[in-house]
Amino acid sequence: MTDRKQPFTIGILGGGQLARMLALAGYTLGLRFLCLDPARYSPAGDVADLLVGDFSDEAALSAFAARVDVVTYEFENVPIECVERLAQDVAVHPHPVALRTSQDRLTEKQCFIRAGLPVHPFEAPHSRADFLGAIGRLGLPCVVKTRRLGYDGKGQAVVRSVSDAEQVWQELGNAPLLVEAFVPFKGECSLIAARSVAGDVRFYPWTANVHVGGILRSSRAPLAGVPQEWLRRAEATAASLLEEFKYVGVLAIEFFITDQGLLANEMAPRVHNSGHWTMDAGITSQFENHVRAVAGLALGATAMSGCAGMVNLIGHAPAAAVVLAASDRHRLHLYGKEPKPGRKLGHINMRADTPAGLDSLLDACEAAVLNPSSEGIKPAPPRA
Repeated sequence: MTDRKQPFTIGILGGGQLARMLALAGYTLGLRFLCLDPARYSPAGDVADLLVGDFSDEAALSAFAARVDVVTYEFENVPIECVERLAQDVAVHPHPVALRTSQDRLTEKQCFIRAGLPVHPFEAPHSRADFLGAIGRLGLPCVVKTRRLGYDGKGQAVVRSVSDAEQVWQELGNAPLLVEAFVPFKGECSLIAARSVAGDVRFYPWTANVHVGGILRSSRAPLAGVPQEWLRRAEATAASLLEEFKYVGVLAIEFFITDQGLLANEMAPRVHNSGHWTMDAGITSQFENHVRAVAGLALGATAMSGCAGMVNLIGHAPAAAVVLAASDRHRLHLYGKEPKPGRKLGHINMRADTPAGLDSLLDACEAAVLNPSSEGIKPAPPRA
């Protein structure tokens, strides 16, 4: 076996902002990081070693495996073949089975059902006739999603009429689809859990989320107005799911809040955007607990201090956000990415002692972030 370099090195598949934040959290623990990414200039490349190579490149995978002690991943669309190949030479956390399950919305729904998490009605059509029949059975409006590779609102559409159905089939019908009944939800929330190698499971305070155009706009914690019985039941089921997968690391599950209870929507076998507030208001951030888990260390406490919020900077990072984040209650986190419509360029965290105080901070933050007249922040040039 190839000798490993000291100190302990975690390999991350992907070099985006989540990999960047994982590395920043792990350096205080004495850990080192190597990211594999096809792009020469990646957000994580500013703070971690970067190996440029395609996820299907056998030589790159072999070189990557030889330099790390354990492998994790920052996004769920990394090719499963790449992860299973690496698992032959080095430990991979979370387990590849969890990744494979999350990559297909159908297997994900089936997993939720087996675990006992309620989901809204859905069908997986195999033809145009089956697609139109599913819409007729589920009723209008309904939501159509590609089973694979969809994120941040991509690969999905709302069908409100028969003419919409024909157009959506033309746009998405060349890929396996899932048709879901439209959920008249009252809100959205997420559960973020961490499990160690030893099987210790911890949950962060539940988070309330607001999406715009399928992209997370803002989050706040702790979640209010939902019966504790619903939350504890979902946590117990999530714990059994983590055990089934022999999961190591952080897992996020997103839910719809309805009058009847919580409906599981999606899961992400990685650190999650809705948990970014833990960086500045959690005793241990989700990023630190993920690297603790995959490195075989004990988990840190998941309690929080006061109330916390997060606002994403999407497509544009206004200069007003810098001024706002200079306050003692707002913390700015930029990813070093070029502005582009729909792209997450950074986020702002805030903490308050009371829910009313957090409301005030969130309102001020969203006003600054959404100000279209504010000159944008220019990212630093990429490394040579």
